[in-house]
Amino acid sequence: MSRPTPPSTPLVDTCGSCTLVGAGPGDPELLTLKALKAIQAATVLLVDDLVSDAIVAHACPTARIVYVGKRGGCKSTPQAFIEKLMLMAVNEGEHVVRLKGGDPFIFGRGGEEVEHLRAAGIAVTVINGITAGLAGLTALGAPLTHREHAHGVVFVTGHAQHGNGGAHGRPNQTHWQQLAATARDAKLTLVIYMGVSSAATIEQELLTGLPADTPVAIIEHASWPQQRHAVTTLDALHATITREGLASPSVIVVGDVVRGVALAARAPEQHPRVASDASPATGHRQRLGQAGSAASAGVPHTRFARRG
Repeated sequence: MSRPTPPSTPLVDTCGSCTLVGAGPGDPELLTLKALKAIQAATVLLVDDLVSDAIVAHACPTARIVYVGKRGGCKSTPQAFIEKLMLMAVNEGEHVVRLKGGDPFIFGRGGEEVEHLRAAGIAVTVINGITAGLAGLTALGAPLTHREHAHGVVFVTGHAQHGNGGAHGRPNQTHWQQLAATARDAKLTLVIYMGVSSAATIEQELLTGLPADTPVAIIEHASWPQQRHAVTTLDALHATITREGLASPSVIVVGDVVRGVALAARAPEQHPRVASDASPATGHRQRLGQAGSAASAGVPHTRFARRG
């Protein structure tokens, strides 16, 4: 019996695919195994601005890498253009990975992209990543929830979304006063993304429902080698950000769980990257927070800390 002659050229897979992959907060070791496999299998990667080079390095050498940066206050690739690129590449038979910092479904516009592709008849797979709001406070040795201090956590954006802002066309503003009252009554931790530029307003509004000495942590570049952080109190939030030059990308964590940073700072052998008065840091470090309010909150005069 004769055997079929193998084709002279390999068969080409003409069926494209699209996967939204969460690259995590920045540290390549926080990448999930599933995310790593997707990156390695991609033929086209559309990469966000906040994804580290060490993560992109896992891509196949023949993959086409397109940087589609999006960052508040900077020149960004239009969202409609990104969605068009994704659709075109899938229709051309490519295995597309949309690589996003953090998690695609936490302030990553993953929902918009999934809706756009599904409307075009394209199935999308989503792979979660560790979000910066979790990684940031964890890097300082404190939890987001605690049975005695926080019964829940709220992820909220500090950046107003312009566009369909209701009947009067105003931006979709966060109701900070209502959120403050809810956080106080329900013992919730607030994790604020993209809130640095609106810190003065956020501070003023949250003070209507939360005590002035509520502990606050600001973490810039969470999990990156250049991570910096400040621990202060709510009434000194804006002043601390301004004085220490903290900028985007940063997350702001508000709530009693931030007191755990002080406990971590008293155990330098376990958390060498968190500096405190009990464990003097090397290099030029600025004291953070206001002396009176920080002391009354049980928050030590935590020094300005840089990883590494």
